[in-house]
This record gives sequence, structure tokens and C-alpha cells, in this order.
Amino acid sequence: MANYQTKDIRNIALMGHGGEGKTTLMESLLFAAGAIDRQGRVEDGNTVTDYDAEEIKRKISISAAIAPIEWNKKSLNIIDIPGYFDFIGEMMGPLRVVETAAILVSAVSGIAVGTEKAWDYATRNNVGKMLIVNQMDRDHADFMKVQAQLRERFGSSVVPIMLPIGAGPGFKGVVNVLENKAYEYAGKGKPREIPVPAAMADDIAMALEEITEAAAMTDDELTMKYLDEGELSHEEILEGFKIGMFTSQICPVVPCSALTGTGVSKLLDIMADYLPSPERATYTGVNPKTGEAETRACRNDEPFSALVYKTIADPFVGKLSLFKVMSGTLGGSGNLYNATSDKTEKIAGIYVLRGKKQIGVQDLCAGDMGALSKLQFTNTGDTLCDASKPIKYPTIEYPAPCISKAVFAVKQGEEDKVFGGLARLMEEDPSIKIEKNAETTETLLSGQGELHLDVIRNKLASKFGAQANLQDPRIPYRETIKKTVKVQGRHKKQSGGHGQFGDVWIEFSPIGDTSVDFEFEDAVVGGVVPRNFIPSVEKGLRENIRKGVLAGYPMVGLHAKLYDGSYHPVDSSEMAFKTAARIAYKKGCMDASPVLLEPIMHVEVLVPDEYMGDIMGDMNKRRGRIMGMNQVDGLQQLVAEAPQAEMFKYATDLRSMTQARGSFSMYFERYEEVPANVAQKIIENAKLDEDEDE
Repeated sequence: MANYQTKDIRNIALMGHGGEGKTTLMESLLFAAGAIDRQGRVEDGNTVTDYDAEEIKRKISISAAIAPIEWNKKSLNIIDIPGYFDFIGEMMGPLRVVETAAILVSAVSGIAVGTEKAWDYATRNNVGKMLIVNQMDRDHADFMKVQAQLRERFGSSVVPIMLPIGAGPGFKGVVNVLENKAYEYAGKGKPREIPVPAAMADDIAMALEEITEAAAMTDDELTMKYLDEGELSHEEILEGFKIGMFTSQICPVVPCSALTGTGVSKLLDIMADYLPSPERATYTGVNPKTGEAETRACRNDEPFSALVYKTIADPFVGKLSLFKVMSGTLGGSGNLYNATSDKTEKIAGIYVLRGKKQIGVQDLCAGDMGALSKLQFTNTGDTLCDASKPIKYPTIEYPAPCISKAVFAVKQGEEDKVFGGLARLMEEDPSIKIEKNAETTETLLSGQGELHLDVIRNKLASKFGAQANLQDPRIPYRETIKKTVKVQGRHKKQSGGHGQFGDVWIEFSPIGDTSVDFEFEDAVVGGVVPRNFIPSVEKGLRENIRKGVLAGYPMVGLHAKLYDGSYHPVDSSEMAFKTAARIAYKKGCMDASPVLLEPIMHVEVLVPDEYMGDIMGDMNKRRGRIMGMNQVDGLQQLVAEAPQAEMFKYATDLRSMTQARGSFSMYFERYEEVPANVAQKIIENAKLDEDEDE
């Protein structure tokens, strides 16, 4: 590939709802530009950007993949981003390094949830937007209807820069409104200029008026001229349009068919000619040595800096770090400073990626994208820079995981293989988390949905040969008592020689605060239990409260007062008194109205108004208590408390109930008594598990 200058680079994220044809459009763009000899198909598993085994098997995009396209002496770095919500983490890195989000919309079904989410995330990241109305070749395709929907939903910044000639099977070409030129496609993406259809004159005039108004609003001088004269020259419209694209004040709409290739070469023209380059961009970070703010302009004469937006972990190829040159230039040898980890990295080779294909290059200019291999200390979100002029950019923020599963190695002895592989996959996908639950001793794998976790498990097997099982995590139940009892624990054993003797009287009572697990009170008077044995009684109780008397869960909120007992001058020992304490504990707690406690979570759910009734009804079914409702950013916020046991699959269920428009956050609040009917099932299951273990 040629070495492109900053002004000739376009960085574009291809986004939208799952199944709208992003990967197919990527193939069509590559084919139209001559980058590939034949257009692959998702169904056949031979596309450039869906190359992972899981993607080929499932026929969906799972990871973001880049493919540069050379067109009209410009380099278009296009990143194909998954549309399924389980892989939303794949959107976060690319949105930090592109200037434009190209959002696909179906010409048949119009705006989908994924369209709205892509728009919102692009807006949040200050990324310019264009809308591509795809599938114009399908029956019932209606560009004007979808264009009106888009304008109503996203505002007057949405303007049609191209109009379709025909629709459905009759979709044969496009009209470029800015040029007032029409193009017809004969065969696979070969356009030829034709006279502008007379029947389209009114639609073209209306579209041009919308573009002119939008262009005039981007600049004060243009606004004044438009208000005074009612029109702008062709050159002024183009200038205003380009300013509007860079400042996100204009969002062009273009029709095409990724499947037939109709309109695709003209879409490439729009991308090359009108989308903003990175040359006007400036990036803000901090000096890692001083903590002071630093800025870098996206120019070759600035000190070098780059942001790693994605990592690919491959057991055979090694680690690839995908990055954007934010400032300066990158040459093919030497060292780089990782300002995030405060380490020095050696350049082993610079590549440009096209799907899984690695193309070696000598250097990259400011604003361009590439990959470095075998960086030891560098992870996604890290900043690489010139050590003499260090800068650290903000790291990439990923959505918090919303579903967790306990992960186990299928074969005993392969634990290191499983958890080592998961650690490598976490480098590749920072939207997953792995943590050990100290209480249940389970390792929890957390992600964005059940599909997400299933894909991780399958990648673990295919990439690292490690087989893992995923199960619902154990609930960290607790046990406590509700009344006060006095009980004797007496241990006497005679078997020739020294015997064993320990005798204690203990009063067990509830503390009233289950956040405190245990309190011990020494109320012995008169030496009935010698001082040297009292610590053994406390130790025996502390060891035994780890397993409660109902279902074996830890006992909490327990006050134990040792107030009487007896001893034998020869046979008494520390072990005998520990055993006596255990006997007293089991007997006493069974008589003290023991109950099970469950973790209660604080839940905050954000949904549009129309789903509120369903969400409240569902929360009641989960034994949840609704604590209040608020308005937050135009959405309804439901605040509730619900048992953790009822919330494991809430991420999946909420997505289903709200067509993925709802979101939630959850954290531990406190422990509460489990209702008797639920407790009975938990106790029965615990006994079954105990029998199986034996």
C-alpha cells in the first residue's frame, strides 16, 4: 500500500443493528475498489472481516475488523463493527479513533434499536455521522420513507446527498444531489452516467434545499449570505458541507445495495471526497511525568503518539496491537514508550491489516492506522509515544458486565490452561472480567450477555485447546438465629490412658446485625473453665460457624456467651474444649430458630416510558420491591431491591422485554431472611449436593 498523508486519510466505523448487512457492504466496497477479486458472502464464511472460526460458524460479526480501501487517491480505513448487543464492547475502541461513523439502516424496516445506539455512542464520542440506507434491492424498500424517519428521529442535520433511481428489484442507480448527476449500474457495480430522470426533479430540488440550509448553518458568513440572498453557490454549499461533516452538524444519507453493488462506487466517492480527514483534529491527554495537560495536533511535525484501540490474541501469530497514530509519524524500527504502563517496547514490525491479512509497511503518517506485533507490556487503551515528549490519553471505557457465570475446567488438572487462556482473551476483549469469589471459591466470568460468554468459552477451546464449563454461580447465602438459647456442650471420651473431657455452658443469641459474623463473650467466674481453655472454646466456635446448621452456609449475627462449665484436672485439653464448643454450637443453633439469609441487590433500571409496566410486573415476579421512580435523560428510572438469586438472567430478560432499549446497574445492598417456601428448596438442594459429594 502507498504511504498516505493525513489529509488523504479517512477513518470510518461501519456500525448499525445486527443483520443490516455491514459485513456484506464491506465486501462490496472492497470488491468495487478492486481490493479483492470476488465478493465473499457471510453465508459462505469467506468474507474478509468475518474470519474468526466463531464468526464463520455463527454467521455473525463478533470482533471489530479493519480493512483499508484505496479510492480516488485516498485511503479509507473502514472498521466493521459487530451489531449484536452482546459485543457492544467492540464498538468502544474504534469510536475513539475514527472521525466518522457510517451507520447502516435497512431500506425495508427503517430505524432499529441498533441504529439508535450507534447514533448515541457516536454522538457521545464526538464522532461525525453518515447514514447508509442499505438493501435498496429488496421488495418493499422505501428510501423516502426511511429518510423521513431518520430526519424526524435525528433532526434536520440529516440530509440526503444521494437519491435512488428505482427501488426493490427496480433499483438501478443513484443521483448525486450535489453534482446533479445520475449514474446507472449495469452488472456488478459498473456505473455509467445517464441523464437525470425528469420525474425526480422535485425530489432532487427538495434534497438540495435541505443540504443548502444545513450547509448554511455551519458557518456564520454562509448563514448571513443565505438569509440575505436565499441561496448559496455550488462551491459554498460544498465548503459548508465539509465543515458540517467535520463538526457533526451535517449527516448525509446515501442509498445503496451491498448485495448487488448498486450505488457502492458512488458511496466510495462520498467517503473519499466529503468525509473529514483527521488533519483538523487535536487530542488531549496528560504528561505522565508531571500530570499536566498536554495536547497533540494530528500532524506529522508533532511528537509521535498513538492509541491502542484493540488487541488480537493469537496463540500462533502472537499478540497484535491495533493502533491509530494520533500525532507524528511511526518508523519501522527503534523503541516506543508506553506511557500507560511506564515501559519501553521494541518495534518488531509495522503492519496494515486487511481482515486477518498482515501487510508490512515501512512507516505511517499522523492519522493512519496500523498494527504492531509482539508488544510485551501493551494492552487495549494504552498510549504509545516518544519517550522524550510523553503523553497519556484517557483509557477506553467499556460497559460494565451485566451477566456472570462460574467457570470450571472440564478436565481436572487443566485449570491453568483454562484460566491462562481466559487471561489472554481478556486482553483481546476488555468487556469481559474474570474474578475469584473469595466466599464461594468459584471463578466468575462476566460479560455482556449469554451469547457473549458462550462465544468466549468456544474461543477458549478453539484458540487455546482449553475446555471449560459455565454454570450459574452459587449464591452466597448466610444463616443466622432468631432467638436466645442456653445449651450445654459436653465431650467425654475414655479409651485407656488419658481421656478427653470438656464441658461448657453457652448462651447463643442474635446480635441483630448480620454484617457482624460473630461475637464471643467470656462470662466465666470462679474458674469453672480454666483460663487457658477459654481461647479454645472461642476458636472451636469460630471454626464451626463457617458451616451453618440448616444448609451449611456461614453463620452470621451470632453472639456466644460462655458462662459455665467444668473440667477434669487430667483429661481436659484444648482439643476437648474445642469439641465441646462444637457440640454446643450445633445443638444450640438448631434450637434457636435458625433461618437462611439471602443477598439483596440494589437495582436501577433505565427504560423508555412504554416499557415501564412490563418492567414493574417482571420485578414483582422476581420477589423485588420497587423503591421509587425518577426521570433520567428522558428515560424512566426504576429503583428496586431484589434477591440476587432472581437476577442472574436479568440482562437477557431485560433486553428481550425492551427490544434492547433498557439498561440496568446492580450492587449488593444487604442480607435478608429467605421466605420459608424458598428456604425449604435451598435446604433440600444443599443436602442433595452434600450427598453427591460424599
